[in-house]
Amino acid sequence: MTTTEEQIKKTVIFVKETLENAEGGHDWFHIERVYKNALLIAKNENVDTFIASLGALLHDIGDSKFHNGDETVGPRIAREFLFKLNVDSSIIEHVVNIIENISFKGGNEAQKFKSPELDVVQDADRLDAIGAVGIARCFNYGGFKNRALYNPEIKPNLNMSKAEYKASNAPTINHFHEKLLLLKDRMNTKSGKKIAAKRHDYMLVFLDQFNKEWNGFS
Repeated sequence: MTTTEEQIKKTVIFVKETLENAEGGHDWFHIERVYKNALLIAKNENVDTFIASLGALLHDIGDSKFHNGDETVGPRIAREFLFKLNVDSSIIEHVVNIIENISFKGGNEAQKFKSPELDVVQDADRLDAIGAVGIARCFNYGGFKNRALYNPEIKPNLNMSKAEYKASNAPTINHFHEKLLLLKDRMNTKSGKKIAAKRHDYMLVFLDQFNKEWNGFS
């Protein structure tokens, strides 16, 4: 087993243990799906697979949503762990930059860092936010936050600042319009765009049926 394979294996163990009691949409299984998505996308991209793998595995190691909005927690945990793992310092900084720049954050904030590896991990993460799994995660988190399913009187806000986005308590259905339906056109890679198109269409079918049932139609 090579050193990088050992480091990936130890990272998997660390993430599983750290996220053992995490909310169902941001637990180890979310990380595993993003990791698999990243490896799938990376096959068709000119990227460092080791960096993309570490970025995918550690991207939600300290999600600010579960740390009172503190965006420094995840990068700090990742940096400390990778340092103990004796990962090269330049790779550590790259992974930390991926973690710091992967989030949607309302969709109106420019990334401060760009790399092909970030593109892959970001696409992999966004794919898990849409389609059937994305729908399940969306409602799971809405329930976790005790949000209403839907309220026709509360319209989606498509021009939120980062702060407004993070503080929003809008009904779960609004999140489809404020984020999930926007992701298809924000994918970075060719593979990501292809997969996203299919999952996007599935969400449109779901929302159409949801609206029919909400309004008393079959």
